[in-house]
Amino acid sequence: IPFDMFLAWDKSYRCRTMTLHEKVAPSAERVLQRVVQLYSAKERQSLGLHLFGGSLNVRRMRGGTSYSMHSWGIAIDFDPERNQLKLGKPNARLSHADAKPFWQAWQAEGWLGLGQARNYDWMHVQAARL
Repeated sequence: IPFDMFLAWDKSYRCRTMTLHEKVAPSAERVLQRVVQLYSAKERQSLGLHLFGGSLNVRRMRGGTSYSMHSWGIAIDFDPERNQLKLGKPNARLSHADAKPFWQAWQAEGWLGLGQARNYDWMHVQAARL
């Protein structure tokens, strides 16, 4: 991870790596490098991009029987506290205009943000289409 990230539920723990599928890890690394270029440390904190909500986590989708994209290591969550699953615009922090370059960086690599696609789960970005 090319900038300081901390566990969203234990902000004293610094994350140095995240676990992703080998086919998407280089793409995610490019985006995170781009985030460093786009935002200062203070701006990343304001957006909550420094709060890691998880990547690889083998589990079923909430309320469903299908496996989550996290199960395959092809999804990442940012700042889950301020981008809760059912929050939409304008309540989700990553739905604000200052996050647009963040989302564009992911889109340029072919990733999908559920917030932009469905106006919920603004914390979540995935390397698979719906």
